[in-house]
Amino acid sequence: MKAPALPKIDFREIAEDFRRLNPNDPGAWPLIPKVVILVSLFALLIASGWWFIWQDQLDSLESKQGEEVRLKEEFLNKKRQSVNLDLHIQQLNEIDRSFGALLKQLPNKAEVESLLVEINQSGMGRGLQFELFKPGQEIVKDFYAELPIAVRLLGSYHDFGAFAGDIGRLSRIVTLNNLNITAQPKDGTLVMDAVTKTFRYLDEEELARQRKAAQEAKKGGRK
Repeated sequence: MKAPALPKIDFREIAEDFRRLNPNDPGAWPLIPKVVILVSLFALLIASGWWFIWQDQLDSLESKQGEEVRLKEEFLNKKRQSVNLDLHIQQLNEIDRSFGALLKQLPNKAEVESLLVEINQSGMGRGLQFELFKPGQEIVKDFYAELPIAVRLLGSYHDFGAFAGDIGRLSRIVTLNNLNITAQPKDGTLVMDAVTKTFRYLDEEELARQRKAAQEAKKGGRK
């Protein structure tokens, strides 16, 4: 069985229909020109709507959707923070207590001299002989000052270890740094060179000077 033949399209006749169109009487237009013009007008309306209206609205919608996602994430983060708020406050209080306990281990300016005496007595109490005990220049930090003390002691290896243990058990923070133990060539006596560091917290006047210097440095950097 043969398929029905497709009707032939007379393009000349269609072109002639378009040529004979009367713009003042659209109702009398042939079917094909009517369909073509209506489809063209519809496509033009769609394109105009997209270009002048819908594109801006879609861009705005996309922006709002992105903002919605951001606000949801921000809400969830704040919700998690609020749920753990009591835990954070507890941890902060614990940090404050720990910091206060550490701060109490730093002597003030008036107590540094007595601390130096304790360090000296710790060495002599172990039978060590001081050849050098020389406090250096203070190094000022944010809220405390570091005082290095160069020491040289004569004694036995066991006494050096006991002295280091005594230093670690002092009520104030004292550290031993740059340890170097050698033997004297004459009699083999051990010599320990070290830098003992102690720390003190700055008083209110010193902290005020620190803040003022920092502000002046900041202002100078802006110029």
